[in-house]
Amino acid sequence: MTLFSRRTTLRAIGLAAALLAGAGSMAVIAQDTGDRTSVKIGYAISKTGANAGGAGITTLPNYQLWVHEVNEAGGLEMPDGSRLPIEVIEYDDRSASEEVVRAIERLATQDNVDFILPPWGTGFNLAAAPLFDRFGYPQLAVSAVTDKAPEFAARWRKSFWMLGGGHDYTEALADILTDQHEAGTINNDVAVISVADGFGIDLITAARQSFADAGINLVYDVTYPVGTTDFTPMLNEAAASGADTFVAFSYPPDTFALTQQAQVAAYNPKVLYMGVGVGFPVYAANNGDKIEGIMSLGGIDITNEAVMEYRARHTEFIGQAPDWWGSVITYNSLQMLEEAIKRRGLDREAVAEELSTGTFETVLGEVKLEGNQLRTLWFGGQWQDGNFVAVAPSDREGAVAPRLPKAPWPAQ
Repeated sequence: MTLFSRRTTLRAIGLAAALLAGAGSMAVIAQDTGDRTSVKIGYAISKTGANAGGAGITTLPNYQLWVHEVNEAGGLEMPDGSRLPIEVIEYDDRSASEEVVRAIERLATQDNVDFILPPWGTGFNLAAAPLFDRFGYPQLAVSAVTDKAPEFAARWRKSFWMLGGGHDYTEALADILTDQHEAGTINNDVAVISVADGFGIDLITAARQSFADAGINLVYDVTYPVGTTDFTPMLNEAAASGADTFVAFSYPPDTFALTQQAQVAAYNPKVLYMGVGVGFPVYAANNGDKIEGIMSLGGIDITNEAVMEYRARHTEFIGQAPDWWGSVITYNSLQMLEEAIKRRGLDREAVAEELSTGTFETVLGEVKLEGNQLRTLWFGGQWQDGNFVAVAPSDREGAVAPRLPKAPWPAQ
């Protein structure tokens, strides 16, 4: 979920290693609460640069909402029943991986914060993970889709991976396509484009295997570089392939451009599935009822009263609605951290253990991690009647049936 290349990831991890080598034994230990007047919580977030759009919708508003609500209640509750307000230390990482690494090192060794909240994006979370681990901070990696989550959780035992892996989403999509093919709604051919970077690489790698396992024909498979703005040639080639299904593992700017250019080209696949950005409130605002039937990752159970009440609070406080995928999971992770602190205090080792083993009542209901991973997730959604509703897994309570084929675009 981030504009982040493999080369940049390796460079940032290398910088993290260099910082750690120079840090020696400077791991910060949480102080006793006896003379405390606040709990210092820090984060580095993309407030400017290419990643600001995603971070400014999914991550930062939930940090702000949570801090506001906690402080309105008197602060974070400690095991003895006392409360301490949250003091925030914030840095703009400027959408640069090196800035993420430097800011987290600064938060740990100079600002001496009690807890650090994660950055936005898969690549940035991977770049930051060695630092979180070395300095002893729990890492609640929400906006990170990776099939290597089990490996990372074992390597960095205080890391927690909240958004699943690429195969979760592509297997859910393959199941939907198989059902629709068997029902005679679509043919068995799929055209896919994917951004040649972090998120897209993880998803297309998983999709190739998921589609092969399901017997789905991948008749068009093209990657494109970050920064691509003209998708018309790819859309024309996908249309010429004869596939009834078009899939784009895309970043938000690509998703927005693809939506507009598909309309101009009158490209009307029976299944239109695109990547990050489909669930953003601005996507609906920009496209109105034209989005009906478009599919993507994530989704929301709109019958879940707690989730819908959270959405209303978010909208009222922030001034805009949350997205329909990662926002509620971000807020859920903060509720888990809050409860773990209530049970175990400011001892980061104890809090990490509680996050790993405890059961929490959050906006998502009762939550318990499995191998430091959140597994109760929605892996597929569709715009229906103005809501981006969850359609997969289909056997989970709250899922609705997909409506396919997608209606053609209205005439331009």
